[in-house]
Amino acid sequence: MRQSKHEVKLMAQLTFVLSALSVLIAIIGFVYTVRLGRQQRWQGELDGPIPKTVQEHAYLRNPVLLAYVLAVLLAIFAIGYLALRYY
Repeated sequence: MRQSKHEVKLMAQLTFVLSALSVLIAIIGFVYTVRLGRQQRWQGELDGPIPKTVQEHAYLRNPVLLAYVLAVLLAIFAIGYLALRYY
C-alpha cells in the first residue's frame, strides 16, 4: 500500500516531535541525576553502608542505569520499527 505525500510528511513530523521529546526527557533525567549526586556528596550521604545484595549485583540494582538502558533499547526498537515500516 503506497502512502500519500501528506501521510509521509505527517509521519516525519510526528517522528521528529517524539524524537525531540525523548532527547529532552533524557537530558532532564541526566541533569537531575547529576544534581542529586552532587547534593548527596555535599551532604555526605555517599559513604553510607552498601547492602550485600547491591554489592553482589551493583549494575542490576541501579535503577538509574536500568532506566537509561531501557530507554536506549526502546529508542533502538522504535527507530528500527519505523525504518522497516516506512522506508
